[in-house]
Amino acid sequence: MPIGQPSIRAPEIQLHPAPEDRLAALERVWRRFSSADGLVKRGGLVTEVTPTHYKVRGLSDFARLGDIVEQRGQAGTRRGEIVKISRDEVVIAPFERSADAGIGDAVFRRGPLAVAPHASWRGRAIDALTRAIDGGPPLIRGDDMSGGTTPGAMARQRVGTAFMTGVKVIDIFTPLCFGQRMGVFAGSGVGKSTLLAMLAGADAFDTVVVALVGERGREVREFLEDTIGDSMAKTVAVVATSDESAMMRRRAPDTAMRVAEHFRDQGHRVLLVLDSITRFAHALREVATGTGEPPVARGYPASVFTELPKLLERAGPGAEGKGSITAIISVLVDGDDHNDPVADSVRGILDGHVVLDRTIAEQGRYPPVNPLSSISRLAGKAWSVEQRALVTRLKSMIARFEDTRDIRLLGAYQGGADAELDIAVRQVPLIYEALTQSPRDRPSADPFSDLARHLKGKLNAEPGD
Repeated sequence: MPIGQPSIRAPEIQLHPAPEDRLAALERVWRRFSSADGLVKRGGLVTEVTPTHYKVRGLSDFARLGDIVEQRGQAGTRRGEIVKISRDEVVIAPFERSADAGIGDAVFRRGPLAVAPHASWRGRAIDALTRAIDGGPPLIRGDDMSGGTTPGAMARQRVGTAFMTGVKVIDIFTPLCFGQRMGVFAGSGVGKSTLLAMLAGADAFDTVVVALVGERGREVREFLEDTIGDSMAKTVAVVATSDESAMMRRRAPDTAMRVAEHFRDQGHRVLLVLDSITRFAHALREVATGTGEPPVARGYPASVFTELPKLLERAGPGAEGKGSITAIISVLVDGDDHNDPVADSVRGILDGHVVLDRTIAEQGRYPPVNPLSSISRLAGKAWSVEQRALVTRLKSMIARFEDTRDIRLLGAYQGGADAELDIAVRQVPLIYEALTQSPRDRPSADPFSDLARHLKGKLNAEPGD
């Protein structure tokens, strides 16, 4: 060796590695090449980019609608979903806020979205792609629920067991049963989210799944920490805020439903709160129009009205021996028009509807439920014979009171001319007062008794009685 040149020590070569090291090395190799995806990555190239979609050539032969893809470009790795397939190219809607793709970027197919719920997800907040957003530890993955499961029509259990929500106006006029699907119809700013939070606090359920679709980001944490409160320990929250992409808002209800189906199959009584189905329909419309689908009803393509029942029919009673999914679905009626296409379609799918009236809210009565316009199709399974007769009588009094409101405001009403109207004028304001309830109030365990005590106390306190 020449003088002054540093010596180089030959590396030690382990000629006979330990058996456990060899087994570990073989296992790593096996995992890498156990599937075709590990051997060959099949993909394509981006050929066209728009603000909400991009097209890829080379995936058509093996792509499927709903498959997840991975796009690699200058901005890094991005994921999207295949929403249209033609002979030569596919259309992809990205999960990011915009289509951050470039011409020639490589795109690889990853297959259907895997949703693998676990019992430890209760108490957590996740996004539509099942990524934790609450700053907690990584989520534990359970069994893969790659597709939603809907029990057959004759395999479902029968609905017949009522439960108490604790909200007096709901439990009296539109009582609910386990496995029922109820809609809450309201315009913006009427109190819809507050009522949903009161219903989500019901003690009758083992697990609660809340899907916040298109909500304001500022309100999400307040809703979960303050309004849901103690019930958060048994709640899984799936969040897609209004500034997220249409695909995230479209995916969130499906993810929430898969989580609910997981716990239903474990035998849980699950409450699914979806706020709101209208913003889900808006996301469906945005994705569908981006693929060239023509509108058929006030700007909504036909596929929107196909997707709505496909999602909502997955809720309800499970198969024999399983649990149930009770769904409370909020419907944001555009311009307070309760006959807009989404509201009209959803009303025909659900098992009842609760209507929140802006006029009632302006009078300071909360929750602003209109008992005359609200219907529960399963109320007959919840009421006793006496309760049914009482509710019928209450509705008759309220209808008489509201129909004569203008006459009374004009001063044309004279007491003593109509005995039934006299009773309505005297008692309906007291009924409204008894039904007023806020999230801070104690839930009502027996709403009919609470109403009777309130009426008796007020009427006995009147002078001259």
